[in-house]
Amino acid sequence: FDEIYEEEEDEERAAEEQLLKYSPDPVVVRGSGHVTVFGLSNKFESEFPSSLTGKVAPEEFKASINRVNGCLKKNLPVNVRWLLCGCLCCCCTLGCSMWPVICLSKRTRRSIEKLLEWENNRLYHKLCLHWRLSKRKCETNNMMEYVILIEFLPKTPIFRPD
Repeated sequence: FDEIYEEEEDEERAAEEQLLKYSPDPVVVRGSGHVTVFGLSNKFESEFPSSLTGKVAPEEFKASINRVNGCLKKNLPVNVRWLLCGCLCCCCTLGCSMWPVICLSKRTRRSIEKLLEWENNRLYHKLCLHWRLSKRKCETNNMMEYVILIEFLPKTPIFRPD
C-alpha cells in the first residue's frame, strides 16, 4: 500500500510541475517608497502592469495595492522610530535594543502576508492568480528586498461526477 500511495503522490507532483512549467513568469511589484526597513519598502508601485491586462481589472489591482500600502503606512513609521532608538542605544545594550524593531518588522510582514492571503481567497484565486510577499535580490545592489509576486495559477479542470 505504501508504494501505491507514493506512486500516486509522485504522479500528482509531476502533473503540477508540468502545469507550472508552461505558466507565464510571475509579475513582480517592487517597492517604490523612499524608506526601507529590513528590506520592506514603505510603499509598493501602484502602476498597473501590462502583463495583467485581461486577467484582472486595473481598479481591483490598484485597490489591493492601496490596501497593502495602507498597512505599510500604519506600521512602518513605528518601525522606523524603534530602529532609530535601537541604533542610538545599540552600544549600551550590546545590540539587544534592536530586538523590538526586528519583531515589529516581522509582525508587519505577517500582516501583509495575511492581507494578501485574504485578497487571494476573496478574488485572485478565482482569477487563477496568486499574490504573495517574496524576498528577492535588488537589481541595483546586493541587498535583499521584499516584493509582491503575482503568480499565474494553472487552470484546473472542474470534476463533475456523472
